[in-house]
Amino acid sequence: MFAFGPPRRARRPSLTPMIDVVFLLLVFFMLAARIGQEGALTLATGGGDGGYKGPPRLVTIAPDGVTLNGMAVAEPALAERLSDLGGGPGRAVVLRAEGGASLQRLADVAGTLAAAGFDTLVLVE
Repeated sequence: MFAFGPPRRARRPSLTPMIDVVFLLLVFFMLAARIGQEGALTLATGGGDGGYKGPPRLVTIAPDGVTLNGMAVAEPALAERLSDLGGGPGRAVVLRAEGGASLQRLADVAGTLAAAGFDTLVLVE
């Protein structure tokens, strides 16, 4: 008959290969993710070179509409109405959100103005 040796104790599986796979997946997803400032908006701070000059350009953003200097304006015509005030798109535009306006709505209006060439946007409370 065959004589087998004493039975060995079963080995526990090693966790090292599993940890290696987890770290490789982590690195893969970190590198594959889109990293950047794709939707960044540049806003001017309150300080500046001696104050605001030119006609008033106060855009109030409400949940249901947009006003320019207190008068209701259709959002697609906002950039044209701002250009009609004079001074060109290089002048500062002051943005103020009313209580019920969402941050996404503010970002949409600011993005529309930035696309029209108004790159100096000042956000006030």
